[in-house]
This record gives sequence, structure tokens and C-alpha cells, in this order.
Amino acid sequence: MQSLFITATGTNVGKTYTTLKLIEALSSQGHKVGVYKPIETGVTHTAPDATILLQACKKVNEHFKDLKVEDITAYTFTLPAAPFCADTEQIIHIDKIMEKYHELSKLCDILLVEGAGGLHVPITKNFHMIDLIKKLNIKTLLVTPSRLGCINDTLLSIEALQSRKIDFDWCVNVYEDKDSFEEVTQPYYDAVLEGWWRIPQGFYRLL
Repeated sequence: MQSLFITATGTNVGKTYTTLKLIEALSSQGHKVGVYKPIETGVTHTAPDATILLQACKKVNEHFKDLKVEDITAYTFTLPAAPFCADTEQIIHIDKIMEKYHELSKLCDILLVEGAGGLHVPITKNFHMIDLIKKLNIKTLLVTPSRLGCINDTLLSIEALQSRKIDFDWCVNVYEDKDSFEEVTQPYYDAVLEGWWRIPQGFYRLL
């Protein structure tokens, strides 16, 4: 069983959109894909991102057909904030997140784990999203935006992953400032940062 952690330079960059595209691409290669959204905030009734991911997963993996949203999430909170801030009663335990991960891993060939926010979003006071990636010890896909100014955020995120010696790929979700992206941002990526690709034009293979 393989796993892939989907993270981003920040919130509203396109993690869920990218994960949906990965479900489509990887299942078309014959993989039984599973999904896991460890923490989702801003939940009033049902976790919106986890709901979308589970609906897509049910179409390609029979082992997920009887699961409910709460089965693919460890924690949900009402406040739309970083998990540490949303967890006003301090109920988050990393062991529970890990246990759920191992449970879902048994139901698929590839488990896609979607983070919340960016790499240094705090889950607890002293444990960030990047610490969860390191603890899971799985490959990571960094999703970056195409808007003006994104180079700085991209470089900082890449540096953070490299400093922890985390194996990662990265892609650009071209949706903001897309008409100017090829002139304003892409030249630097092409000149300095190798191996990047676009969503949805890219076709991901987890090898």
C-alpha cells in the first residue's frame, strides 16, 4: 500500500480539487484509491471537503462504498481556523489521527491524505501539519497557486519540505492570474525549479 499527502502553500489553493483529479488519474491506472481528511475546520453540519472526496472515492473503490464522512475524518471543528485554534477544548490527539490512517490504509492500494492549510498550520501547540507528514513518513505533493507573488510562498514551502528531508513532488494549480502566469511567474519556475507540472494537465503516477 502506498500513500500520498496532498498539501499546499496555504488555504484555498486547490488541495481538494487536486485530490479529486488524483482520484480520477490513479483509478484510471487500475489502482483502488482511498481518501483521508484527518482534520477539517469550518464544518457546520457535514464536512464539505471530506464529503466531496468520499463521493468520488465511492465510485472507484468498493471498500469505501459503505463508509460515512466521519469514517474518513479524525476531527472536525466548526470554527474556520487552524486546527489548534478551532480545537477550543484541546481534544486533538495525534495517535487517533494515526490510527485512522492505518485503518483506511487497509481498504486501498493508494491512500490520498489531504492536509489542512499549509505546511506550518498548527495542529496542536507544538505539532504542525509538516510534523504529521514526517510522522506518516509518506511522499508528499505540494500544490502551489498561480497568482502574482506565489514564487515566494512556493520557495518557502519547498525549503520547509527539503529541510525535513521529505520526499515530494509539486504542481501548480493554474486558476488565479492564469492569463498572466506564463509571463509573470512561469519563467522562473522553468529556469530554476525542475519537475513541476500543472493541474489538471498533469497526469500523476505514484511510483
